[in-house]
Amino acid sequence: MGQGLIIDIAREALYTVILLAMPMLGLALLVGLVISIFQATTQIQEPTLTFIPKILAVIFAIIVFGPWMLNVLMDFTYRIFNNINGFIF
Repeated sequence: MGQGLIIDIAREALYTVILLAMPMLGLALLVGLVISIFQATTQIQEPTLTFIPKILAVIFAIIVFGPWMLNVLMDFTYRIFNNINGFIF
């Protein structure tokens, strides 16, 4: 197994992780921005106000994007397991 193959596997794994995290992080960012604008408008400066909506948004993203995320992860795992002979020899 050469260095190039290891780098390719690591690059694909990082790409998969970023792809899987994107919906949850994007939704949490959007909810945080909306709440931040609300706090600036109403001058309510409570730092704990953002936690519950962000947690709910991430849970919602997991429920909505969960099947897609599972398919992406299964495809990655399937490709790794199918090419395991090429990795060893």
